[in-house]
Amino acid sequence: MKRQIRIKAGSVIALAELYNTKAADAIWQALPLGGNIHTWGEEIYFSIPVKMELEAGQEVVNSGDLGYWPPGSAFCILFGPTPMSRAGEIRAASPVDVFGSLVGDPKVFRAVKDGEKVVVERI
Repeated sequence: MKRQIRIKAGSVIALAELYNTKAADAIWQALPLGGNIHTWGEEIYFSIPVKMELEAGQEVVNSGDLGYWPPGSAFCILFGPTPMSRAGEIRAASPVDVFGSLVGDPKVFRAVKDGEKVVVERI
């Protein structure tokens, strides 16, 4: 059975599916989650109460990937270039564990502003 989540960030509501990874399991168990959004290029992130080491970290990801960033215990939504990106790529600040992906157009997150509230819950 697929594990789906709803992400409400500012005025944006999006759905995502979680993969079969340790990070996804830990985040699923911690839901619902909430916080204040930080933006970094075309990435939004917020701290969550999940602490774990990298399982299979990667710096370059796909648009719409959800990543767990251990240095900040952060839930990241990557949807476009960041300040670390090189031409034609989406690059996290440092390796993240990709634990899921958005369903639909990830560019809707361009409307989300720094400091807005986010809530992530199970569907």
